[in-house]
Amino acid sequence: MAKKSNTSMQVAGLVLLVAGAGLAYWGYQMSGSLTSQLTEAVSGSVPEEVMYRYISGAVCGVVGFFLLFKK
Repeated sequence: MAKKSNTSMQVAGLVLLVAGAGLAYWGYQMSGSLTSQLTEAVSGSVPEEVMYRYISGAVCGVVGFFLLFKK
């Protein structure tokens, strides 16, 4: 039973790791958009939507990495 649980945790970790990379890439793509660049030029800071993607991508990536390599 423990082996099955470990395998499912690794699969969940892999899914979270891929989702985190996807969210970070999505944030990177959003940061290059015209709207994002205009917001950054006017306010001097990165738009909240981009930061949300970066932060959630980092959290998913760290949790996924932990679950993937947890013994």
